[in-house]
Amino acid sequence: MIAENIRQVRSELPAGVRLVAVSKFHPAEAIREAYDAGQRIFGESKVQEMTGKYEVLPKDIEWHFIGHLQTNKVKYIVPYVSLIHGIDSYKLLAEVNRQAEKVNRQVDCLLQQHIAREETKFGFSFDECREMLAAGEWRNLHHVRICGLMGMATNTDNMEQVKAEFRSLNDFFHEVKETWFKDEPSFRELSMGMSHDYHEAIKAGSTLVRIGTHIFGERIYSF
Repeated sequence: MIAENIRQVRSELPAGVRLVAVSKFHPAEAIREAYDAGQRIFGESKVQEMTGKYEVLPKDIEWHFIGHLQTNKVKYIVPYVSLIHGIDSYKLLAEVNRQAEKVNRQVDCLLQQHIAREETKFGFSFDECREMLAAGEWRNLHHVRICGLMGMATNTDNMEQVKAEFRSLNDFFHEVKETWFKDEPSFRELSMGMSHDYHEAIKAGSTLVRIGTHIFGERIYSF
């Protein structure tokens, strides 16, 4: 079933859009099934859970951390994480850099933007992000690489609102690239879209879609 779901989702993705299979709260066996179907990028949102899976699963998996990352947990994932989607403060970016330097790595990161009409979501406002980038201190962080932006639309059935939020993030992505990363080919990722809205996200320019339920079914929260 998981393998079939992976194939179905992949068949809908245009060139240049990659699938992050959101495996949080699903056991390693489910990830192995997706892995055997050819999936290599998996998204987790709990540090302890991701580290436990990293230790028992194949080492060519690309682990993406997609949740809210606390600074005191950074050190546990920096040795192996492929991409951190949720950088929502300069303080967090600096801590990732500090821990990455200790293990002699450069860690790829996305700046999370708050585009939803829900207070519970994390992320920079566009103005806060502009301010942080304009300050320029991030340029001295040589063990992190800012590769793009991430955002979550409002959890609503109003698809016009969702489309508008995705479009606003795409517009901001191009503004940021043009202003601060014009000559940086690595700044190319726009992570937006989940199981219920990834079609709209793709139309709005997403390069990474984070899909869990469509692949693994409903989450087992007791896991």
